[in-house]
Amino acid sequence: MDNAIPSQTEAAHHIAAVLIEALPYIQRFKNKTIVVKFGGNAMVDEALKHSFARDIVLMKLVGLNPIVVHGGGPQIGQLLAKLGKTTGFVDGMRITDSETMDVVEMVLGGLVNKEIVNLINQHGGKAVGLTGKDGDFIRAKKITLKKSLLDDDASEIIDLGHVGEVSSIDPAVIEMLGRSDFIPVIAPIGVGEDGRSYNINADLVAGKLAEVLKAEKLILLTNTAGILDKNNQLLTGLTVKDIDGLIEDGTLYGGMIPKTTCATDALKGGVSSVHIIDGRVPHAVLLELFTDQGVGTLLLSRPLPHSSSLGARS
Repeated sequence: MDNAIPSQTEAAHHIAAVLIEALPYIQRFKNKTIVVKFGGNAMVDEALKHSFARDIVLMKLVGLNPIVVHGGGPQIGQLLAKLGKTTGFVDGMRITDSETMDVVEMVLGGLVNKEIVNLINQHGGKAVGLTGKDGDFIRAKKITLKKSLLDDDASEIIDLGHVGEVSSIDPAVIEMLGRSDFIPVIAPIGVGEDGRSYNINADLVAGKLAEVLKAEKLILLTNTAGILDKNNQLLTGLTVKDIDGLIEDGTLYGGMIPKTTCATDALKGGVSSVHIIDGRVPHAVLLELFTDQGVGTLLLSRPLPHSSSLGARS
């Protein structure tokens, strides 16, 4: 019993130290909007799903304004496979005919969205699920790819079907929910001028939403530790110029280019900072927001001052 007393005291001191470290971040970000893109392993691992939901609830309780945008590619693929439906991909985008779009809406706007809403509510939050079709708040336009032909300067037009990009966002619905103390959970489905539904990349929706809402931060959960250099060391405190250089020298390639492009576009659009973090780490969002060390890559519109009162995670 005597041996337990020091360990309990030590644990209490550790908890107090964590809270003190978090205090200046909580004070700085109070009443600020934080857009979080939820994807990767964090969406399929049960423990990580609950960890994420608790993070979002705690953010709301301490005065932040979290908004969740989620993906669901693996879940869409699983249901399509069960239905015996095969789809192709071009540059990482799923070719989406009308039948596939019905499945996308069912999975993103139904199964996945409502599961996230339910998890947040289970842990004491007040979440509301939306797609961009609710209130027509995400307007979309169709994406058409052009592929250059090898033998001449001509190009081939590739029709991706119901794959779109954001043309405009009306923030009224989201702002109303925020004022009512609700946590919006958004599926990345937009509506075109013709009334058709469009599947939009969740990173792009999160980035554009962060711009329109003048968010303090955009947080992108991934299946990597963040942006790594050629020696697999984590990089942080990066600017748009740094990202351009990493793309030019080949450090960034493949799937990280669209993600970092989304991040830099958000910075150029007025978002204060973007965080690309490891969603495989329990409570990754809280660790990135409220600790000095963080768990990912911080991207900034301008270089971080050497003497920042909030360390490297501001």
